[in-house]
Amino acid sequence: MKVLHVIPAMAARYGGPTTAVLGMCRALMTAGTDVLIATTDADGSNRLAAPEGQLTTPEGVPAIVFRRRASESFKWSPALARWLRAHVPEFDLVHVHAVFSHSSLAAGRACRRARVPYVVRPLGTLDPWSLEQHAWRKKALLATSARRLLGGATAIHYTSAEEQRLAESQLPWLAPGIVIPLGIDDEQFADADRAPVERSAVVLALGRLHPKKGIDLLIEAFHALAAMEPLQAWRLRIGGDGPAACVAALERLASAGPASDRIEFLGWVDRPRRAELLRSSSLFVLPSHQENFGIALVEAMGAGVPAIVTPGVNIATDIASAGAGWVTERTTPGLTQSLRVAMSDRRALAERGRAARRYAERFRWSVVAGQLRSGYERVVNTASLSGAAAGR
Repeated sequence: MKVLHVIPAMAARYGGPTTAVLGMCRALMTAGTDVLIATTDADGSNRLAAPEGQLTTPEGVPAIVFRRRASESFKWSPALARWLRAHVPEFDLVHVHAVFSHSSLAAGRACRRARVPYVVRPLGTLDPWSLEQHAWRKKALLATSARRLLGGATAIHYTSAEEQRLAESQLPWLAPGIVIPLGIDDEQFADADRAPVERSAVVLALGRLHPKKGIDLLIEAFHALAAMEPLQAWRLRIGGDGPAACVAALERLASAGPASDRIEFLGWVDRPRRAELLRSSSLFVLPSHQENFGIALVEAMGAGVPAIVTPGVNIATDIASAGAGWVTERTTPGLTQSLRVAMSDRRALAERGRAARRYAERFRWSVVAGQLRSGYERVVNTASLSGAAAGR
């Protein structure tokens, strides 16, 4: 089977979507699927150093990159659209990552024109909270090209049942959904059996620094615990990058409270450094407004680090059921209470860390790749049957 993956951008700065598509393609290649990524050279205000329209292999994955001509949010690339029109017929299936981007809309048009089945992974953008952000733009697209993209798909790929429920509650006309999680590399499980009692007294937040992530609430909660004597050995480490204004506001908030000397901003963190941070941390916190999956969160659990999450994280209920962490309301008092409970009980950290490690086993890419291949086969068969029925 030949599968084309289309994503607006794959620079490292875009965080989870980039990590996911590269990991997904590596796993599919290992499982015997022929894959290619088509994308743009977008990298914030910069560009990826990749030759336009020529095959390249980032992290061992075949990819072809085209120039983004305009718009950081929409990532308009006429060259990518032309390539898709010409080459989509060469593939058995197209996996489209994102909704409200030029590459996605162009891929959907090319697939419908060539009668090639396609799957859309919305990356959480169909969640009610997400739809409220830049709502006018999304409503306009959902009335036109984005609706054709989503309605014309053979399937919508959700990474959790909660993501599917929320999306379909808002847009009941969506194509049928399939639920297949994202994965993490086997190397993320290294040293996971190391007991949390041997780890440093570190709370870790890791990922793209964006207002929706709730890092401001985490900082406020950590300040609120600064005077508690048993917790004064703890440090808060924040890894990741984001819009300059957001990062500056978080740094000001961190420096303005009583725990300022125990809050550290690490900036962008590469893969080896991520592994080191996870090995040395005792608790991971993700207090997002909305998170359809959370790659860094699952990596942490794979490394045996329990998590505090908010209900906006779509796998929060599963984490609670597995005993792999704590679910708290998305407020400063709620986070303060959960942090106090977790940081005060090393035995609970150890127990939940072991449970997190067990829970994360289902997210090994070697496991998820098989689910993806089966999902692809169902999609292709469904499209074939639909085409045969239409021809009668």
